[in-house]
Amino acid sequence: MQMRTIMTTLSKNKIVLGLSGGVDSTTAALLLKDQGFEVIGFYFDVMGDNADGKRAAEELAEKMEIPLHIMDVSEEFSKSVIDNFCSQYACGRTPNPCVVCNPAIKFKKLLEIADRENAYYIATGHYVGVTKDDTSGIYYIQKGSSEKKDQSYMLYRLGQQVLSRLILPLADMKDKDTVRRLARENDMPNAQAADSQEICFIDEEKEDYVSFMEARGFACSKGHFVDAEGKILGEHQGINRYTVGQRKGLGIALGKPVFVTKIDKEKNQVVLGDNADLFHTEVVSAENFFTETGCGEIPERLLEKQGITAKIRYAAKPAPAVLHKTCDGRVVTVFEQPQRAATPGQSIVFYDGDRVVGGGFIEPY
Repeated sequence: MQMRTIMTTLSKNKIVLGLSGGVDSTTAALLLKDQGFEVIGFYFDVMGDNADGKRAAEELAEKMEIPLHIMDVSEEFSKSVIDNFCSQYACGRTPNPCVVCNPAIKFKKLLEIADRENAYYIATGHYVGVTKDDTSGIYYIQKGSSEKKDQSYMLYRLGQQVLSRLILPLADMKDKDTVRRLARENDMPNAQAADSQEICFIDEEKEDYVSFMEARGFACSKGHFVDAEGKILGEHQGINRYTVGQRKGLGIALGKPVFVTKIDKEKNQVVLGDNADLFHTEVVSAENFFTETGCGEIPERLLEKQGITAKIRYAAKPAPAVLHKTCDGRVVTVFEQPQRAATPGQSIVFYDGDRVVGGGFIEPY
């Protein structure tokens, strides 16, 4: 009841936008201003020392004549995102830090600033939309208009508190060229800036993720490459250096192409096999989150429902599948066609039409 009272006092003309300094969030700000919103920028300093990033955001905010808040979120980010990233790799999994950061840091902080600034809405420059079901009143992440740029996969863990207040101005953008053109037309200095790097907290020009992990005490010892029967094939350099589906950079020659098919943390082994060994019709996921329940409990209507699709990585296309639940709360996704290299630690995301209905973290076979 208290929350409802607070919400009704917030201004629906104000909106807090995550302003990274990139062209996407810049164009989102321009579009929101054109729509008549009073835009307030918010820059997250995830490492606590990004002077260049802060300066770029400040220059853009000044040019667009919008106020900007800068927040050092490095302590929370380190505990919630970086530690998870390092520990997952050290366990032979392949994490996606954005999936963790979005609910735990980025959108959580956007709501905090919005409440503080008396703003009802929040926004980001993601290429994705939000839709409300007229019957249930539930809000869903909706695929963006551009299949190539769609970022719905990254946002599947957002709950109703976020989705009900979220506006995504780039939902209808067909491509990045259109976004850059709008930025150029408004004389934005970052119109042609390069896209942000894949892992925002690692300077890829100075170090890779392995050295980043090792500097934080997450080194992995050498072990053995083995085949499916456990026969030793050679020595690996630490399980954190490999991912399921990998072929290049293994450092072993066996006279034919081989791929990482499994990583066994307990035995400190990397299993190698043929490409065919990577294809499976069943994928198990844990720590699931479903939009309709706001937790890991799968809605009954989705169980064994026809028309559901799922994707096992960001760049994959959603494929027809049927969802089942296990007695321990995990979800077993059965695909019509075998999927290649479902990678532990990555997310599997579920769609009902163009709506995201949930997802979870892929478990080892």
